[in-house]
Amino acid sequence: MMQRQPPGAARERVLSVALDLFARHGVNGTSLQMIADELGVTKAAVYHQFRSKDDIVRAVIAPALERLRAVTEEAERRRRRSERAEVVLGGIIDLVVDNRRLAAVLQSDPAITTLVHESDDVRGLERRITALLAGDGPDDETLLATVMVSGGLLIAARDPRLMHFDDERLRHNLHVVARRLLRLRAPAPPRA
Repeated sequence: MMQRQPPGAARERVLSVALDLFARHGVNGTSLQMIADELGVTKAAVYHQFRSKDDIVRAVIAPALERLRAVTEEAERRRRRSERAEVVLGGIIDLVVDNRRLAAVLQSDPAITTLVHESDDVRGLERRITALLAGDGPDDETLLATVMVSGGLLIAARDPRLMHFDDERLRHNLHVVARRLLRLRAPAPPRA
């Protein structure tokens, strides 16, 4: 029997277990029964927290989307394109590095990709980020670089060849490579 938990704790446990199972089996390969079994509860207990697996998927990715939305809004308040690009790039890199497991699932699971891209809100956010990174009316190379950076950040977070990178090393190298691809200058060092 599960001990009584503070409000929200049961929900957070479902999300954590679901993310682990999504990473191992994919969304389509994970059932609500598997989530319940992993938690040691009945399927009804999972249904008490979420109406469907799609609701669980949306809840798993919601904090990352909110953080991405906040970074995008902060970047849009900047005057110069280079500042806007730097803010959004830094925010995305921090988000990816801080959420490697989620980044891996987002990149590799077609069920999540489909669910996420069905949302007009997410598609709009994607367009805003592209504009921040590529500028208005980008040429083909700039647009291609933006697409490569966007996809590459998610891939780098889960690539087994980079798993030995600690967070700071990964963060630094992602900044360097992404800036190079996007033809952004390195930020000026802080004034003393």
